[in-house]
Amino acid sequence: MSAETIQANLAEIRSRIAAACSRSGRQPAEVTLVGVTKTLPAAAIDQGVAAGITDIGENRVQEVRDKIADVVSSPRWHLIGHLQSNKAKDAVRLFDVVHTVDSEGLAGRLAAAARAEGKRLEVLLQINIALESQKSGIGADEADRLAGAVSALDGILLTGLMTMPPIASPEESRKWFAELRDLRDRLQVNHPSLVQLSMGMSGDFEVAIEEGSTMVRIGRAIFGSRG
Repeated sequence: MSAETIQANLAEIRSRIAAACSRSGRQPAEVTLVGVTKTLPAAAIDQGVAAGITDIGENRVQEVRDKIADVVSSPRWHLIGHLQSNKAKDAVRLFDVVHTVDSEGLAGRLAAAARAEGKRLEVLLQINIALESQKSGIGADEADRLAGAVSALDGILLTGLMTMPPIASPEESRKWFAELRDLRDRLQVNHPSLVQLSMGMSGDFEVAIEEGSTMVRIGRAIFGSRG
């Protein structure tokens, strides 16, 4: 895809984000656009950053490890895919934000690696909001316990929750987005650092924003279909 097409797509997405914010009484600055570039080459990342994307999302540690040396720009890197504990050290070295913490063990490994690197890694808890057996993440009823354990660790900073609702229409997904927002609001009583809501992708980000999303993960609508 050409740089001009990426720029045009991004402008359209930003316009739709602004409209969704207007409908829900919010400001566009409250929503971080994470451009998802899994399977795309380094050149596509640089084109996206040149067009104005500041945050890049990737699904796999190995993929970023293989292509990051070819990325000329300096985006903020988000890991949005499942993370195995044995890749925690690489994840800390490569990423600024990890959206998919789903166990105390994984959080502990990330914290230890972050301390060794002399950095503080931002993390979100992945919530399996509909308790789908094929998806990673914890149930909403486990979130308060895990948030407490993660918040106690030096080296990482717990800032929010992430979810992927069941495949459905945007309006059918609305209830799941609302449930995550309500969960975040309840957890904030004991965990005031929990402000982020990572929810919404190319097909449903407008509804997610209307329900409170602060991070939308958009790939196809900006960079086109993969493969």
